[in-house]
Amino acid sequence: MLKRESFYIVAVFFVALFITAGCAKQEVVKKDEGFAPVPVARQVEPLKSTVTPPNLSDTAPVTQITPSSASTQLSQKAASIAQLQSALNKIYFDFDSSTLSESARNTLTKNAAPLTKEPTAKIRIEGNCDERGSAEYNLALGERRAKAAQQYLVTLGVKSDRISTISYGKEKPAVQGSDEAAWAKDRRDEFVVVTP
Repeated sequence: MLKRESFYIVAVFFVALFITAGCAKQEVVKKDEGFAPVPVARQVEPLKSTVTPPNLSDTAPVTQITPSSASTQLSQKAASIAQLQSALNKIYFDFDSSTLSESARNTLTKNAAPLTKEPTAKIRIEGNCDERGSAEYNLALGERRAKAAQQYLVTLGVKSDRISTISYGKEKPAVQGSDEAAWAKDRRDEFVVVTP
């Protein structure tokens, strides 16, 4: 019996211990954190600039291109081209010939003067023929006529890289007609300004 009573005592002891341990409140004590410090506003002195502004009177004036000045430049350029074009006269050839006549050489001398005054201007010499003969023959003849004028202008001081040539043969008649008066006007070189 003693065993039994000691068993009960031990059991009651453990139950009491269990109960007291379970019922006890555990308080967690937090460390006193207090309040966060409030930042104090400081008075800041304004920065003094060490950069000096540029003196605008020392700078070069800025040239602005306005639409009106651009159109003025284009008009002047167009007027220059038109003036040069009007100064260049046609030359004419005899039938089936690319030899420069005295009259053609005089005209070329007159054409060289405005070309030397406009050193950037480029021209194209267009060789033409009358309607007689084959298309192939007239293309070759028109080329010989244009080259003859080009060579003569070069001897007068016009740079060869400013002159190009083309032959139209009989494809661009100056006038309509199938008589000597019309054919005489078709056998020609024309001078076209391609750039000022």
